Amino acid sequence: MRTDILHIGAGELNYEIRNIVSVGEKLQKMGVQVNWENIGDPIAKGEQVPDWMKDIVAEAVHEDATYGYSPTKGLLAAREYVAATTNSRGGAQIDADDVIFFNGLGDAISKVYGLLKPTARILVPTPSYTTHSSAEAAHASDQPVTYILDPNHLWYPDLEDIENHIKYNPAVAGILVINPDNPTGAVYPADVMRAIVEICEKNDLFIVCDEIYQNMTYNGTTSAPLCTVIGNKVSAICMRGISKEMPWPGSRCGWIEVYNRRRDPMFATYVQSILNAKMLEVCSTTLPQAVLPRIKQHHQYKEHLQSRIKRYERYSNLAYDILKNVKGLLVNRSNGAFYMSAVFEEGVLNHQQTLPIGNDEVSETVEQLVSGSNIQPDKRFVYYLLAATGICVVPLSSFATELQGFRVTLLEKNEEDFVEIFNTIASGIRQYIASCPVCGHH
Repeated sequence: MRTDILHIGAGELNYEIRNIVSVGEKLQKMGVQVNWENIGDPIAKGEQVPDWMKDIVAEAVHEDATYGYSPTKGLLAAREYVAATTNSRGGAQIDADDVIFFNGLGDAISKVYGLLKPTARILVPTPSYTTHSSAEAAHASDQPVTYILDPNHLWYPDLEDIENHIKYNPAVAGILVINPDNPTGAVYPADVMRAIVEICEKNDLFIVCDEIYQNMTYNGTTSAPLCTVIGNKVSAICMRGISKEMPWPGSRCGWIEVYNRRRDPMFATYVQSILNAKMLEVCSTTLPQAVLPRIKQHHQYKEHLQSRIKRYERYSNLAYDILKNVKGLLVNRSNGAFYMSAVFEEGVLNHQQTLPIGNDEVSETVEQLVSGSNIQPDKRFVYYLLAATGICVVPLSSFATELQGFRVTLLEKNEEDFVEIFNTIASGIRQYIASCPVCGHH
């Protein structure tokens, strides 16, 4: 074009979780039976919404009000319910004015980072959920600034690394925490959260905390909500939603809770700018907001959520028991959300390894995909795994990390199929590692 139309940060907007779908669909047309273990959509993996929940939604659909705009911040009843739920946890207290609804958390993430001054940076975890790291990098037109989640220590944040990044990078204005974490499945206890709050207080930073999976923890762990540890000295934006928990991902219904907004005039102005940006688009989705309190307060809701969590707990242990003995692979048991991340030990992967692919057309396609020397070794593995077994996972290197590995979901409903998928991944890894002619590990 005669004028350069590209935003300087456009190259940072990348979403491998869905990019790999196009590869999978291409291979599907060639006869590969694909198991989609890449996207965290419980509905797509066969989870059923209970009839009582559908009845509540069906009843609301007959109310004319659910077809109209909601106020810019969201329906008052929904915001009052959210505020009351947060306040019941103890700790930071908010009111309905501190709650703002969005068209899904993706919309909230886009505005939270997009309305920051371009030179102000949010320190994000590595590995990091791509929507956050990409949005933060795009707003700054630069690579994300990251702190380490340590796979040798339950994927907990490396607090010393956080302190060093703050000390040597004065542009850092805030810290992102995802708890429970995506992509690792880690759950951070209260002492870890308190330590991060103390770092922010000491350095006059604010916190962005993604708690979309807050109520989905297991294996005896409990996630400490930010509101319970933040006190009144640090400003924060906490993100929540219904897409994973109810689950209702198609609702596009998420919200932010603002803690200690009035503590800092600059932070208050920043939050107001987010609200002003919301006003330009009128509102967010009305129907899910209208039913949010009705569903959450229903007498069967807790039991519904617990039965799902119980299954994820069982599956997290099945997956861990299968993968923990694979030589060259480091795994941690997932304790929250419905993901697991596995890391290849350094030097285990190279550009000579392959898996046998029965279909010549599929084999040729994959060889073309991995032919460039700049392809990450774990992405190469993921493509071969997909072509050879039909199992679609996501390369860990696409989560803003130099670690080589993969993220897989725990969402397959059928237990026999689930075990078979993970056994196939385990044997695929062993075969892939042993295939290298250079290493001579035949």
